[in-house]
Amino acid sequence: MKTHFLIAVIISILIVPSYAQKRTNITASQKTEEGYTFTPVIELKASSVKNQARTNTCWCFATTSFIESELLRMGKGEYDLSEMFIIRYNYIDRLRDNYLREGKGNIDEGGLSHDWMRVFNKSGIVPNEVYTGINYESEIHNHSELQSFIHAIAEVPVQRKSESRQYHQIVDAVLDTYLGKVPETFTYKGISYTPISFAESLGIDPSDYIEITSFTHIPFYTQGLLALADNWSMDRFYNVPLDDLLEIMDYSLNNGYTINWDGDTSEKGFSHSNGYAIIPEDNVTQTGRQQGYENFLTTDDHLMHVTGITTDQSGIKYYITKNSWGTGGKNPFDGYLNMSENYIRAKTIFIMVNKDAIPPAIKIKLGI
Repeated sequence: MKTHFLIAVIISILIVPSYAQKRTNITASQKTEEGYTFTPVIELKASSVKNQARTNTCWCFATTSFIESELLRMGKGEYDLSEMFIIRYNYIDRLRDNYLREGKGNIDEGGLSHDWMRVFNKSGIVPNEVYTGINYESEIHNHSELQSFIHAIAEVPVQRKSESRQYHQIVDAVLDTYLGKVPETFTYKGISYTPISFAESLGIDPSDYIEITSFTHIPFYTQGLLALADNWSMDRFYNVPLDDLLEIMDYSLNNGYTINWDGDTSEKGFSHSNGYAIIPEDNVTQTGRQQGYENFLTTDDHLMHVTGITTDQSGIKYYITKNSWGTGGKNPFDGYLNMSENYIRAKTIFIMVNKDAIPPAIKIKLGI
């Protein structure tokens, strides 16, 4: 995903604390410098805020955080899963896709929630302490040089019309150099695992999670393709009316399920440094939302993790949102921000939720 690099770079110099940050049982109101006072209504458990730093990998950080909250909800305990494990195998998948598309695929860093699920299902996962993904001289993630090599390597098999054994070895060597070699086995809390067996031990079933959008060019209560550059795997999304999308989000949070959110963060009203995202429209309609999408004013910018609901001093509802830009900088909420309901209505591209987090009546309409 494209993200706001300047902000990310500024805050990336601060190291994320190793303890798991819980945003639960906070009774005091939280106030921004601009005078917004937020009073939490629902706050669900989440792991500590991470820093994607100088990478375009918000999709992986958001989805990893989402799954870590699912593990907390399921009573599995606290986990710090390796984002870079997923990112490494995603590179391999999209290089293959690029070759089959004769060099016309998307080999940039961006991705979507389903990319996380695909890698997890096929290759497993490991704890972050086993695979940090930083095998170069840096305290933060920085994929600028790695990405240049990925682009250079990708051209060779296309030109030769063959993926040779040596080509695959070079891909692995580059990923090993920057991200580190993936262990075949490892020990975690006294138990020996492979990446596959560790994933199985978590009890996460990728088929339990679906992506939902709300646009009129796809018939409602069907699945359709969202033509997004980062949807390089051409996955299909369930489509519902806008009011249903908000009903799903509220039902999910009220029943203890967090939400993986993808949307537009390029609006002037989106301010991570101030801790909020607002939009001036009083009434966001399905038609206006569609126009924003088709006029390219609502773009696929960034993924984050919605963990609760709060209200401001006027009683307006906001969604508590965990970002992946670290905990430093001017952000007043330790790496979180609050997105207004109108912002969510206007600027959401899609959400990922557990199927059990969908209201029964909507679930029936979707045929789930």
